[in-house]
Amino acid sequence: MHPELSIRRQRELIGLCRSSLYYQPAQESEDNLMLMRLIDEQYLRTPFYGSRRMTVYLNDLDYGVNRKRIQRLMRKMGLEGLAPGPNTSRKHPRHKIYPYLLNNLEVAYPNHVWSVDITYIPMRLGFMYLVAILDWYSRYVVAWALSNSLETLFCLESLDEALNRARPEIFNSDQGVQFTSDAFTGKLKAQDIQISMDGRGRAFDNIFVERLWRTVKYEDIYLKDYTTVIELEQGLKRYFRFYNEERPHQALSYRTPAAVYLDQGRK
Repeated sequence: MHPELSIRRQRELIGLCRSSLYYQPAQESEDNLMLMRLIDEQYLRTPFYGSRRMTVYLNDLDYGVNRKRIQRLMRKMGLEGLAPGPNTSRKHPRHKIYPYLLNNLEVAYPNHVWSVDITYIPMRLGFMYLVAILDWYSRYVVAWALSNSLETLFCLESLDEALNRARPEIFNSDQGVQFTSDAFTGKLKAQDIQISMDGRGRAFDNIFVERLWRTVKYEDIYLKDYTTVIELEQGLKRYFRFYNEERPHQALSYRTPAAVYLDQGRK
């Protein structure tokens, strides 16, 4: 909580590496890990599915699950807030919610708009959470971090890393407690960055990050089936380097995100 030193710098000063900080994946039973993997794959195809539809989907596959179990697993995966319904996506009662600023906005250059989101990452023997900050104009991944919990710390770490590189005009997120916290929004306000937040239960307000998750999982996570956190972190380092610097993007006229982000100059 040092007011001037980033979390990364504090960690460096005490000799604590990221893999030591988040050294062990979160655990669930083998059966639940299998269900969570199926939920994750289906959610990429149908992000509007809530626990009711997801339960029907799994029972159609003969898994014999009840809705209460699926609700608990989706909540653990951080998915319950992305489908509208009663008693979901409970925001922190003392956290300020900011308006959505991106309606009809033409994103015209790098660092005009950044977005952040968290996703569930399945592993062979557990799971982790991944946060990433994306530049909307270029689809460039500015920063990312892993954690075995949904606490705010790893989101702050990713934000520190991103702001050490550049500064956006608008920063967009969902209404999750990590992003509405004073610690997170305070860093944005300190640099006069406009804060934008998705409407409650509207996953498509942050559509570019949702597409990033689909790409990362199908091209890396599901194929590699990582066993340890260190393997996962090293694998994601390689993948995000590939994604940013080598993978042509159709929406960018088959240029890479890095080429668009860097060639246009950082505002």
